[in-house]
Amino acid sequence: MVQIPKKCRAAVVLEGQIEVGEIDVPQPSGRELLVRVRAAGVNHADVYQRQGKYSAPEGASSILGLELSGDVVEIGSGVSRFKVGDRVMSLVSGGAYAEYCLVDEETTLPIPRSLSFEVAAAVPESYFTIWSNVFDSRMAGLQSGETLLVHGGASGVGSSTIQLAKWAGATVIATAGSKEKCTACIELGAEFAIPYKEKDFGKEIPMLLGGKGVDVIFDWVGSSYFAKHLAILNRFGRLVLIDSHTGNNADLDLRKLFQKNLKVMGSVLRRRPMGEKERICQEVEKLWLSPLADGKLRPRVHGSFALADAQKAHDLMEQSGHTGKILIVP
Repeated sequence: MVQIPKKCRAAVVLEGQIEVGEIDVPQPSGRELLVRVRAAGVNHADVYQRQGKYSAPEGASSILGLELSGDVVEIGSGVSRFKVGDRVMSLVSGGAYAEYCLVDEETTLPIPRSLSFEVAAAVPESYFTIWSNVFDSRMAGLQSGETLLVHGGASGVGSSTIQLAKWAGATVIATAGSKEKCTACIELGAEFAIPYKEKDFGKEIPMLLGGKGVDVIFDWVGSSYFAKHLAILNRFGRLVLIDSHTGNNADLDLRKLFQKNLKVMGSVLRRRPMGEKERICQEVEKLWLSPLADGKLRPRVHGSFALADAQKAHDLMEQSGHTGKILIVP
């Protein structure tokens, strides 16, 4: 029988910096699982929350961390799919930067035997985000044979986007901050990778594609790219924004939308109702769990940091010094 402590270590935010503190180990109820955390993914939302720019949803843990992998050590009375001892990976609304964390059965997947805990922790936030924005027919609905532009192709989400879009039969163009990161994007499956600090992707893409544009753009940059995006989208093109790193306000020439039948969509994952998250989880499992198990898909991991070094992990993300997912390993 697993001995569960009453207290555990967790990363707490004090005056904008991460330190290790002690919290009560939560108890699961209903469809909740208590997981001993083996690894947790680091995401931009964690950085924004630490900086005071992004608040956790009501009822969510104040501890940072939106995805994790680990062992189930206790289950709530309503759990039907998992049991104590199962290896799982899960999307959570908070709490992953800790030794123990509650997760919802609805947003939890079994870890294939071929995946380490570290690689598994890089799956939930990225794969859920990508399916719900790039592949969901209610959003971009990317199809085989179409062309996708993804910014930050060497990031955790970006690198998985390249792999998954390539797996689906799309042509992928990525932007990245250096030639080395562009090389990594090509290795992941991008047809072209553009170093955005040196070249203007708005001019490069038509030259690379013989005057054509792209069908789908997956963007977190925001306002500074908005006009370029409308210019390079093909007719019936779709622009999906999941962040606004360069600002929330952009000039919009409505005629561009009319003339090319364009769609512009915004999205957030963390605050979606549980029913929507459960559906996303089911789609991710149906489409990608098998190729993950077979090694045909494999999230790229940059490296891991101990819980005591969580602030260093955030510093690395803020400096864009990574290629792939950054992890916290309690």
